[in-house]
Amino acid sequence: MNAEPDDLAGLRDEIDRVGRSAARRFDPGTGALTIAVAVLAILVSLVLPWVGGDTGLRVLLGEAPAMPKFFSFAALVAGVLLPAVTLVVRQWALAWVCALASFAASVSGVLSIWTTQTTTGHHPGPGPGLGLILAVVAIAVLLVKWLRIAASRADIT
Repeated sequence: MNAEPDDLAGLRDEIDRVGRSAARRFDPGTGALTIAVAVLAILVSLVLPWVGGDTGLRVLLGEAPAMPKFFSFAALVAGVLLPAVTLVVRQWALAWVCALASFAASVSGVLSIWTTQTTTGHHPGPGPGLGLILAVVAIAVLLVKWLRIAASRADIT
């Protein structure tokens, strides 16, 4: 069976398109389970105490010190929403966005722990609750996983 040159060119273009599309996607492998566990840990942390007796949800939705409130938003976006979208779409660019967002969230999380311990007047701060610490550790785990996934790409096409 002889194929015409136009048919071969069309087939070659289609193969190239599929190759470029596959190059933009990633497969997290078993890392997806680690990411899912970290996301679950962040969700669980929201019902645990973060600052004083206030839970993560209360910090997120109510009045709270600036850094823990900012971190609660960052943890929700960088630790729950972005990973969910990225695992569904599996695009390299989103893996990098997750890595950068996890970095920013981890910095704000560490600052949140620090600000809850600082002294106001002559009284020490209430200190971080278990939920805040769990959320910061989960974000740090996500940071490492997303950096590994994003950096595992050998070439950028």
